Amino acid sequence: MDFAFTPEQEQIRAAIAKICARFDDAYWLKKDKQGGFPAELHQALARDGWLGIAMPEEYGGSGLGITEAAVMMQAISESGAGFSGASAVHMNIFGLNPVVVFGTPAQKKRMLPGLIAGKERACFAVSEPNTGLDTKSIKTEAVKQGKKYLVTGQKVWISTAQVAEKILLLTKTACGLTLFYTDFDRKYIEVREIEKMGRHAVDSNQVFLDGLPVPEEDRLGEEGKGFEYILHGMNPERILIAAESVGLGRCALKRAAGYAKERIVFNRPIGKNQGIQHPLAANWMALEAANLMVFKAAWLYDSGKPSGAEANAAKYLAGEAGFDACQQAVMTHGGFGYAKEYHVERYLRESLVGRIAPVSPQLILCFIAERVLGLPKSY
Repeated sequence: MDFAFTPEQEQIRAAIAKICARFDDAYWLKKDKQGGFPAELHQALARDGWLGIAMPEEYGGSGLGITEAAVMMQAISESGAGFSGASAVHMNIFGLNPVVVFGTPAQKKRMLPGLIAGKERACFAVSEPNTGLDTKSIKTEAVKQGKKYLVTGQKVWISTAQVAEKILLLTKTACGLTLFYTDFDRKYIEVREIEKMGRHAVDSNQVFLDGLPVPEEDRLGEEGKGFEYILHGMNPERILIAAESVGLGRCALKRAAGYAKERIVFNRPIGKNQGIQHPLAANWMALEAANLMVFKAAWLYDSGKPSGAEANAAKYLAGEAGFDACQQAVMTHGGFGYAKEYHVERYLRESLVGRIAPVSPQLILCFIAERVLGLPKSY
């Protein structure tokens, strides 16, 4: 049993950290205030070939595993970019897993290279206003007409829809839920941005589809199997979100510890007080314990072993530990923690993404209770 990263994984972490160092606290503070997609980071990662880290080599990717992708995404978040930086490239890493697994050779050749090269950006449209996590009850419908489908309906909390050229779209069809990857044609799509608490650099939106024409060749796999297909991307998504949560928590903890060493009150650094030290020490332990589950889940997934329980547990533990560390970082700064110039209040706002998305803590607890402990379904 080896808990150390391989030399290649260490190189990935160092290379990503070097790129992210170009985007300092002032950059992310400006993005937080003004919004706007962090295209500079997206393109910097694309130029060096990182957007396809877990995509097949024959389409321009690196062919590495979710473990390496988690190393990358954690390094982005830990740099201070947080979820604003990580979410800018998140879709590239896991989102097109259904294309990789279920797409035809012709579809892969057509759909993957543009995303990997950073020439195209995609959004992932599953959630709907009135269904929440009850994905099988979605109302958006694709009606077959000859060799195309016409899609009508609503989606909500769709990231990057303001800038996307492509959309991975789950709809209802005559045979059940069906998955498409197609052009984001704004002649048939209305996008309304949602004003939100944090992560202002990456837009979140409500999307209205009004007869969007989708060619039959943009359907992934068979009609009626779309829900089964998106499940293949869910464990990687949970693992990556968890890695990002740990990264953000570590960033907040480092800033809090630094402040505690430097801030002098009553002629002594505040970090000399156990009331400051002990909560931060507890945060470190929680983050590192969560990180072990993150990389256990990644190893299981890359090894082709069942990883559902571990991926969900990693997301839960990391989401809670990341939030707690960010909250404690604010408290360590006292009143200054409430000021934007110290950055920790941004970390706290963004840490809620890792708690809420893509699945609530409560539903993860239900999953573990039912699937691991064998308890009856409670809802």
